[in-house]
Amino acid sequence: MRRLSVLIPIIAVAGCATAPVPSAPPADVYPAGDPYAPKAPPPPVPAAEITTERMSEITRVLASDEMLGRAPGGPAEQKTVDYLIAQFQGAGLEPAGENGGWTQRVPMIHTQLTGPLKIDVRHGGTTDSLSPTDDVSMTTVLPVSEVKIVDAPMVFVGYGVTAPERGWDDFKDVDLKGKVALFLVNDPDFQAAAGDDSAGKFGDKTMTYYGRWTYKYEEAARRGAIAAMVVHETDGAGYGWNVAGSSAGENYAIELPAGAPRPPMLQGWIQRPAAERLLKRAGLDYATLKRQARSRAFQPVDMKSTYSASTAVTVEQIVSQNVLGKLTGASRPDEVVSYGGHWDAYGQGEPDAQGRTVRPGAADDALGLAAMIEIARKFASRPRTERTLLFAAWTGEESGLLGSEYYAQRPLYPAEKMVANLTLDTLQWAGPVKDALLIGKGQSEMETILAEEAAKQGRYVTVEGHPERGLFYRADHFSFAKRGVPVLLDMALAGAYDLETGGREAGEKWLSDFTGTCYHQTCDAWSANWDLRGAKQEADLFYAIGARLANGRAWPQWLPSSEFRKVREESAAQRR
Repeated sequence: MRRLSVLIPIIAVAGCATAPVPSAPPADVYPAGDPYAPKAPPPPVPAAEITTERMSEITRVLASDEMLGRAPGGPAEQKTVDYLIAQFQGAGLEPAGENGGWTQRVPMIHTQLTGPLKIDVRHGGTTDSLSPTDDVSMTTVLPVSEVKIVDAPMVFVGYGVTAPERGWDDFKDVDLKGKVALFLVNDPDFQAAAGDDSAGKFGDKTMTYYGRWTYKYEEAARRGAIAAMVVHETDGAGYGWNVAGSSAGENYAIELPAGAPRPPMLQGWIQRPAAERLLKRAGLDYATLKRQARSRAFQPVDMKSTYSASTAVTVEQIVSQNVLGKLTGASRPDEVVSYGGHWDAYGQGEPDAQGRTVRPGAADDALGLAAMIEIARKFASRPRTERTLLFAAWTGEESGLLGSEYYAQRPLYPAEKMVANLTLDTLQWAGPVKDALLIGKGQSEMETILAEEAAKQGRYVTVEGHPERGLFYRADHFSFAKRGVPVLLDMALAGAYDLETGGREAGEKWLSDFTGTCYHQTCDAWSANWDLRGAKQEADLFYAIGARLANGRAWPQWLPSSEFRKVREESAAQRR
């Protein structure tokens, strides 16, 4: 051991002893090149900034053909998960999954109608056979080898809403056990006219959860229906038949909690012309029924028709994975601000006009994950925030928010101590924008935080341009909202941005082109020509919001009008 020629005096004082911090030794104490010489402290690591170049590269890899459309349980899931773990590690995160790892196991069943799917609707002496591609798009989420429905009565149930708090019940105690329920899409007031009972009862043009197809399937299950079909209309659904009809008989489901109702044997969409045809043969008029369904007095209508269906089903038990990373809070680690996006896309489908089969999900949601990873990198390069930051790449979003729902049912960090969830799902690549889109106006104090942080960027807030599409209920943040966690969703599908070049007209063109052609299709593909400056604005904005929450003491509140306020209030004592 080398002897030091610098003496450090120890000064003793009654009751304690202290050692002053030594000054740096003179330069001549150590000969030049002496390996024991104290090294100069390294220069500070530059704080990472969010870059469009890294966002583009992460998106390119996730949306590459090698990832095969990132289907949960598919041949490229592990490759996708491994890449995300490497990105989380490279960004400086700590593992936040099960057993000290990076992932949470998500058991699922994967079902595929292997057909041919045969659906016959009989009325009197006539039979109408429904085409499984042109008329209906059906799936099952039951672990069965065969679907067989024989002569089940059909019932038109209007919008299929039971909302006691709004004085609304479409079912009037009509028994649906063993029957086929035909639902209208969206809410009873979506197309209400002045004087209709439903006018203004369900948010006018803003879809509530009652308008979502998932709610209608849940209601069908609660009432014992053997099958459920929702009439597809593009305006009410928020997307065209190219999206609604793209399932090709495939679906996923997570394990149901004990005591949960059994889902219908078949569930899915029916094109409006096909529904009109069936109703007409039963002596019923579709437009008239829609008007009647906007009344509190509406009664389910027996269609005097029977429904038979048969197909073979393949069932695969799979274990998919959520990928989870964190930055542990410096002083309040049990209080959590979470970020999320989904890693899954739509796998492979039928060849398009160019022969492409991979549905790569570049904007939806590889780009959202790229933004989230860049946000994580920026946080990791700076002093730790007071609260913990959680970053999640969810599986199964496209199949019904399955990964985030599974996590919400089995949280690794309890919802009661989650400050907020910030979800990035489908960002745009058309360039910088002047505004920020608010999805879910009137829900929580998060919208005030959004407006204040956007203003610091020189941006103003635009309320979502298509509230009838129900985007507030269609992304992974909703799994947390249901548990009372205040949320913000960043999604370019919410309306036309005010683009710096071309204004709102150019924003509307980008939106209509994407949703009409590429949403969930093979052409949602990465391009080196993307202008990601607008996507970077979103990442910077969500970073600022997260930093404000993670370094503060505030707990954002739901507004009195929100249906989630009561859930949050039940756990208020845990956040004092």
